[in-house]
Amino acid sequence: MAHEPGHGYASDKDGYLLRMKRVEGQVRGIARMIDEDVYCIDILTQVAAVTKALQAVSLALVEDHLGHCVVDAAHASPEEGAKKIKEATAAIGRLVRM
Repeated sequence: MAHEPGHGYASDKDGYLLRMKRVEGQVRGIARMIDEDVYCIDILTQVAAVTKALQAVSLALVEDHLGHCVVDAAHASPEEGAKKIKEATAAIGRLVRM
């Protein structure tokens, strides 16, 4: 399986940027809601939507990392593969503790 050079997400960089711009807009919307004294539950609903969107981006990045960076490292050598697995495991651990 041939991979593009660079990071695992490189093939869908535009998609990731679009998703993050949407999240950025949602966060600005939440700030506006707070400024306008919108009902707490409505704000929490939007915070939940942003959280879910960021989790989806995170999961996609993990998948890209495993499918690209980890696979390439494992093909290079067992030691490099193990190093990337450990790195990915630590990153997943940080995500789970959100």
